[in-house]
Amino acid sequence: MEKYNQFNHLKIHSQYSICEGTAKINDLAEFCKKNKVPSVGISDTSNLCGALEFSENLSKSGTQPIIGTQINFKYADVLGLIPLIAKSEKGYKSIIELSSKSYLDNDSLTLPHCKIEDLLKIGKDIIVLTGSINGLIGELFDKGKFIEINEIYKSLNEIFINNFYIEIQRHDDENERNFEKFNLKKSKELDIPIIATNEVFYIDKNMHEAHDALICIGNKTYINEKNR
Repeated sequence: MEKYNQFNHLKIHSQYSICEGTAKINDLAEFCKKNKVPSVGISDTSNLCGALEFSENLSKSGTQPIIGTQINFKYADVLGLIPLIAKSEKGYKSIIELSSKSYLDNDSLTLPHCKIEDLLKIGKDIIVLTGSINGLIGELFDKGKFIEINEIYKSLNEIFINNFYIEIQRHDDENERNFEKFNLKKSKELDIPIIATNEVFYIDKNMHEAHDALICIGNKTYINEKNR
């Protein structure tokens, strides 16, 4: 059980990550209690619907709940997720406002998102991560917009002093390895700290098939589709 005390997961996708997460909050609380997990963070995509339930259940299990989300931001006509974590009650209210704004400022046909300028106006009480290869920075990297990434990093590092981290994930993917090399270089150049994370979509490996089916529903495809 000691292995669960060696890494604090900040990016758990609960059942409120629609067509993504299969981790039920009650089951997560039981798992954390059984394995004496000190703290975990919720990071559902584009919403904070599970934040209250998560906070109450994890607190009762003896685990420190960390509240966060991943919101789509637009920069240089590129759209992608940036993870945000609340440091305080004020920070929690700030990410709620951003999450609401992402829906209210866009029509029903547009993916909910904010502008990067909306994030820069916050300034404190939240922790900002750069996200995975599938997030906004990863999308910019894939399009070769390295100057734009540099500008975002400099702006976020200046505003979110000591609360901005370059995120590293490892899944043995070539594009991800190239992204990591780029990020490690930027970390050294701009003096931005590194944080290791992993996206958690289910609690037990036996839930893999159910999660795979859920992804198919979200992508409107089939499990036996070869090119999905």
